[in-house]
Amino acid sequence: MIVGSSHSITISERKSILLSGVKKIESFDNEEFLMETIMGYIIIKGADLEIIKLDTYQGNVSIKGKINSLTYMESANKKEKEESLLSKLFK
Repeated sequence: MIVGSSHSITISERKSILLSGVKKIESFDNEEFLMETIMGYIIIKGADLEIIKLDTYQGNVSIKGKINSLTYMESANKKEKEESLLSKLFK
């Protein structure tokens, strides 16, 4: 449940990122996060990524590490992303 209905992203010096409006974290590791937000799916890529704060009630997520990229994707591409993750695992 997300109380606020706004979505924002704040990146500080490519070392930390704060997101609001996050509905769900689909998957994550130290190089990539896949999250569903109220504005669509987001992929954050980087190095040494880790969750610092997770507020499921407000929909806020704070991540630290080196941020290399942030990409929005349409929900239809989510299945393709999941398939590519599975193909990486079972190579």
